[in-house]
Amino acid sequence: MMGLSACDEHELDKGDQPLATLKQQLAQKIMLDFRYYCHDEIAFDGDKASVCTQPMTELPEEIAQLIAGTDLGGVILFSDNLVSVEQIVTLNHQLAVAGQNAALKLPLFIAVDQEGGRVARLPRNHSTAFTGSMSIAATYAKHGVKYARLSGEIIGQELMATGFNLNFAPTVDVNVNPDNPVINVRSFGEDADQVAELATAQLKAMQSQQVLGTLKHFPGHGDTSVDSHTGLPLVAHNVSKIKQVDLAPFQYAIEQNVAHAIMTAHIQYPALDSSTFVSKDGKTMIKPATMSKAILTDLLREKMNFQGLVITDALDMKGISEFFDETQAVIETFNAGADIALMPIAIRSKGDIVKFEQLLSSLAQAVEQGALNREMVEQSFNRIWHAKQQLPSSTMTLKQKLEQARTVLANDKAKAIEQELSDQAITAIKGTGQLSAEVKHLHILFPDDNKCQALNNEIARYRAEIKITCSNTMTATVAEEIVRVKQADALIVANVTPKQSVVEMGGMADLPRLLEQLKKSKRSKTDQDNFIKELLTFAKQKGKETLFISLRMPYDAIDYRAIADHIIATYSYNQYEDSMGKQTGTVYQSIAKLLTGQIQAQGQLPVTIDTQKLKENATAGH
Repeated sequence: MMGLSACDEHELDKGDQPLATLKQQLAQKIMLDFRYYCHDEIAFDGDKASVCTQPMTELPEEIAQLIAGTDLGGVILFSDNLVSVEQIVTLNHQLAVAGQNAALKLPLFIAVDQEGGRVARLPRNHSTAFTGSMSIAATYAKHGVKYARLSGEIIGQELMATGFNLNFAPTVDVNVNPDNPVINVRSFGEDADQVAELATAQLKAMQSQQVLGTLKHFPGHGDTSVDSHTGLPLVAHNVSKIKQVDLAPFQYAIEQNVAHAIMTAHIQYPALDSSTFVSKDGKTMIKPATMSKAILTDLLREKMNFQGLVITDALDMKGISEFFDETQAVIETFNAGADIALMPIAIRSKGDIVKFEQLLSSLAQAVEQGALNREMVEQSFNRIWHAKQQLPSSTMTLKQKLEQARTVLANDKAKAIEQELSDQAITAIKGTGQLSAEVKHLHILFPDDNKCQALNNEIARYRAEIKITCSNTMTATVAEEIVRVKQADALIVANVTPKQSVVEMGGMADLPRLLEQLKKSKRSKTDQDNFIKELLTFAKQKGKETLFISLRMPYDAIDYRAIADHIIATYSYNQYEDSMGKQTGTVYQSIAKLLTGQIQAQGQLPVTIDTQKLKENATAGH
């Protein structure tokens, strides 16, 4: 089994660990991203921060030297780094070789966020992305942990075959807040016991494929209405509710001896730690969990008996970077008990390599001056060293790795299971979701043209005689849509709430692009909801069949119960372009099957959408 076992709880004997200088120990505690990298001189923005948007898809010599020369502990890759099977395997092979060339000869952690569903970094047209955690939870009543296990195995197989050894998944946040902008369908639902069982099954299956998994985001991100990428959330639960809801899935996995890595959350939990810090702009604030020794050491390590690796969430997120400078952030989180600091600085050019070396020097100086606890640094290094001894070693050549990856990724068996999960998860909240045989002209109103085209393509497989017209909810006008609805026999409207967040796009580097997209939107969420209601109401008055599809969180379904004949939830919305240049996607195949009577909706809601119950849940335990 990957990671630390119960017999490994004690610190390694000094004779069992390699000799390492202080800087090498500190470098092992850092994980960097090389999402973008520019060889040449690059522009600077108004804050004098380097700007580079060239994805790193092969390893530059200077980055290889950074890894080998400093004994860097790990890297994390994003979608921009991952283009094709051959390219991914080659890049990860280059990274692994650079790690082997370091003085300590410790394997390099090569990490990725491959949760499945909303957050999947491997290219969807070359991998098995699945429809995500909440869709798995929708199958629980009928199938138990079957799809958690199968998805974990396949994700692990594909990551292993492409050269990853650390996956930042699964998410064990218990989504009890319908307004959660960043977790929602990334969660297995609102029932802590069910979340624990499903996540642990997926984690165990993933790690059976020799990929180390990570439970996140400790102590829980499920009841927040602020995205920690863009702000600092606060959870006001009392201690009893924290234990029963937020901590329960973490504790369960720890007790099952399968939790070997846990990622922190940049969230304030005053019931767990109400101590304060002074931010870099002089404000006094409650410490976030990532910086709290009471939470990471006293609670997680001592009370909950977690002996594995504690990894911070990305330190470039505004939940941290708004309040701490780079060096201070790393010192604070190391002193709190974190083993690995994720993305404390961005490496985008040769100049940033110098910044990293300066960071290591500053951290070493902090140890010498007593600002950073030396004993905790050594303990962390021991944990990292031992975890890396458990990583699989490979003697395969690059050619052999490429041959293996081609047979593993998106193979027929994996894709069949991916489709099976999507089919089994689709949930009928009202009606059956099936169109009547009399429908000859169908009008579809979707959040963007590609999603509409994907569904159009899939419906044509089963009922090619149906005439289909498509419109975009962000650009269509009421007058135009009334004309189209009059001409059709049925109207299908879909919505995606909440809107895309930076975590789906990749991270903080995408925030400017996301904000620009939001500016271009012609309708606010309220205006869009009213637009959808107006058209569904009109269609119903004209005797048309009406169907509403919740493509992400099903909470919004309750708003359309009175004006839609059918309401279905899919928990997923992703589409991609296939090898023939056509838009497709697992979930759109499922919707088409349901609409045309090929399958029935068998999923069950993993969250409550009743308005009154939501209000009661929101106020309980505060």
